[in-house]
Amino acid sequence: MAQTPQQRRANLKFAKDNESRMGKSEDQIKKRAKDAPKSPISPIWLVLLGFVVFGGLIFEVISRVFLR
Repeated sequence: MAQTPQQRRANLKFAKDNESRMGKSEDQIKKRAKDAPKSPISPIWLVLLGFVVFGGLIFEVISRVFLR
């Protein structure tokens, strides 16, 4: 059975990860995994949340200063 492009990409990624682990001890591999924790929320949602909070704050200040 032929591979789909998605399977091919997954296999290449797996092979690359395994190749980077060759010749290293388990401690080095575990240490590398702990060095790069991922954020539970994506950067797009952080920017959107910041825009809503700080944008609303800026509009509120402008309305209170100029539209008493």
